[in-house]
Amino acid sequence: MLMTQAPAAPKAARRRHDREIVALAVPAFGALVAEPLFLMADSAIVGHLGTAQLAGLGIASALLGTAVSVFVFLAYATTAAVARRVGAGDLQAAIRQGMDGIWLALLLGAAVIAVALPTAPALVDLFGASESAAPYAVTYLRISILGIPAMLVVLAATGVLRGLQDTKTPLYVAVGGFVANGALNVLLVYGFGFGIAGSAWGTVLAQCGMAAIYLYVVVRGAKRHGASLRPDAAGIRACAQAGVPLLARTLALRAIALIATAVAARLGDADVAAHQIVLSLWSLLSFALDAIAIAGQAIIARYLGANDPQGARDVCRRMIQWGFVSGAALGLLVVAARPVFVPLFSGDAAVQDAALPALMVIALAQPICGIVYVLDGVLMGAGDGPYLAWAMLATLAVFAPVALLVPTLGGGLTTLWAAMTLMMTVRALTLWLRSRSGRWIVTGATR
Repeated sequence: MLMTQAPAAPKAARRRHDREIVALAVPAFGALVAEPLFLMADSAIVGHLGTAQLAGLGIASALLGTAVSVFVFLAYATTAAVARRVGAGDLQAAIRQGMDGIWLALLLGAAVIAVALPTAPALVDLFGASESAAPYAVTYLRISILGIPAMLVVLAATGVLRGLQDTKTPLYVAVGGFVANGALNVLLVYGFGFGIAGSAWGTVLAQCGMAAIYLYVVVRGAKRHGASLRPDAAGIRACAQAGVPLLARTLALRAIALIATAVAARLGDADVAAHQIVLSLWSLLSFALDAIAIAGQAIIARYLGANDPQGARDVCRRMIQWGFVSGAALGLLVVAARPVFVPLFSGDAAVQDAALPALMVIALAQPICGIVYVLDGVLMGAGDGPYLAWAMLATLAVFAPVALLVPTLGGGLTTLWAAMTLMMTVRALTLWLRSRSGRWIVTGATR
């Protein structure tokens, strides 16, 4: 009797885990894809104003994108902290923790405005803007900076809702924000003739609208569960401390991306153009895998908060399987689509010749990437930020000298993306060793 029943329990547990992962990952993927559509809409609208305006938008967007990526820890740290308290059954403390993250976002946003607004021209010059593009870049940047607090509130509030196991609301808000952004841009740029300034104001207004909706949802939940809305210095400080290691991790990742782009630029025009094509696909694939990681953050933290270490281990194991299979499927899709994908971006034979073998490399790397993203999410959900920071710094230390040797080693862009695959392999090894050690498993409402 026991032997016939034993397999059923693991199967039932796997089905339960699968339902949880899908319920959180699919809406998260939609929200992640909606985010870059903001820039695409702005680029399409501003591009018709002129080349200088589009170049200015590109420079300003790069600066704004850096700011958002640096502060993405607001979403990650808040997700883990809130989900732990959800697992512990204390929704009041969970929402209170989320409010601390939102207050931290507002404080950081105010600091960014104070620093970036007067230094906008210097920041644009630092990126080497041409004389024709610089005025447009400064105009767009100065207006868009005013939306930074709203952008950071969106990050923190998204983390709150993910921690509450709700990824559908962020999807709805992201889609609504994209639609509003496009409509406002068209109206202000062409209807009122505001030019690139209209595009910036349209995006700021859309971001403020998204932040307002998030605040309404979170404040309503706080009132329902009796959570205080007032800023708490100790709670805000705890949020900041939890975010510091994730900030270090993010900066190391940005350094890897910058080194890769700098090396590609040294390989020649065809290679750097092909690099941008490959990088765009790499980014798109990362959204799909990151959606599973987001589910991992929320689910793992909830199990640990509920003092269920075995449940956390089981779902970690299942999510690794999801990551590997998803990565393998995406890799096969890249192999099948690469002859069609590259010509969409360039008709230059030299660019295509450089991009096609590099795409084969990233196709082979996707199963590794799937495991990396999942384990990243698991350890973030566990609040294991310090380890993630040191592991990423170690990965950077391995990647940097190898990447810088690429021009000497030969092989062009294919060799560079082989170095990127090495980087992901090192990440996979460091994260796998940590997951096997069990040291990330710390139960309770707080780590």
